[in-house]
Amino acid sequence: MDITRRPSDTWIIDFGVDLPEQDAMLYEAPFAHVQRSVGTQRAASTKETKYKRWWLMARPIPAMRIALEGLSRHIATPTVAKHRLFVWMHAGILADHQLIVTARSDDATFGILHSRFHELWSLRLCTWLGVGNDPRYTPTTCFETFPFPAGLTPRDTAPVAGQASPPCLAGQVVAANIAAAARRLNELRETWLNPPEWVDWVITPAEEKAGFPKRPVAKPGHEADLKKRTLTNLYNARPAWLALAHKALDAAVAAAYGWADYTPEMPDDEILRRLLALNLERAQA
Repeated sequence: MDITRRPSDTWIIDFGVDLPEQDAMLYEAPFAHVQRSVGTQRAASTKETKYKRWWLMARPIPAMRIALEGLSRHIATPTVAKHRLFVWMHAGILADHQLIVTARSDDATFGILHSRFHELWSLRLCTWLGVGNDPRYTPTTCFETFPFPAGLTPRDTAPVAGQASPPCLAGQVVAANIAAAARRLNELRETWLNPPEWVDWVITPAEEKAGFPKRPVAKPGHEADLKKRTLTNLYNARPAWLALAHKALDAAVAAAYGWADYTPEMPDDEILRRLLALNLERAQA
């Protein structure tokens, strides 16, 4: 699924990381489809290393599956994109190699990642790719080096078994303010992407039983209009309500850093100077 465009409304057959072939066969229809579509192609592969377990994904990303266990949702961003966008992904959806995933389900982390501060940091430390010279988000430089506000680092927001949110977030006014601004931004965007008057949310009984999310389908007469409702088009236009929602989020994150003098007019270089100073301070500690 390309999160900067529209959902493709398709599913991929996934037998997990190590399901034996004889067990995969018990799912008769999916196995037959994979056998027709993938088995023959992989059997004819000229690569030195043959796909011995052809019914499984070539790269089943076990580490990501482990990291996402117990989460009802997680955060994703495109590896390469014109705009540095973050979205929520349902637990039933596993990202492919074109997405970078953050295994967190709290709104505060989502808000910090989608703030002006993290965007500036990631643009300064990213690589560039493609004809459009679009920024490429690299976790080792863009995420791992980013100095999150104190008390809201990835270590602080790590999931806790049996709890909906990490205990470090409880009672923290700054975290609650970031979370509220992040939820508002996400709600406004989702309403724009899938206007209720244009969209029906559908799910088959089999999909519901399997725990899949509902899918947005255009109501008759709105198919062409809905195709234009993408995150890329939204951020290209950047309407006033979107800019205002981001300013509110930035103000909440700035407060978490203790930057009482922050305004939207603060120069990018000053923000980066402060973030670098915090990064170096923590590295020395």
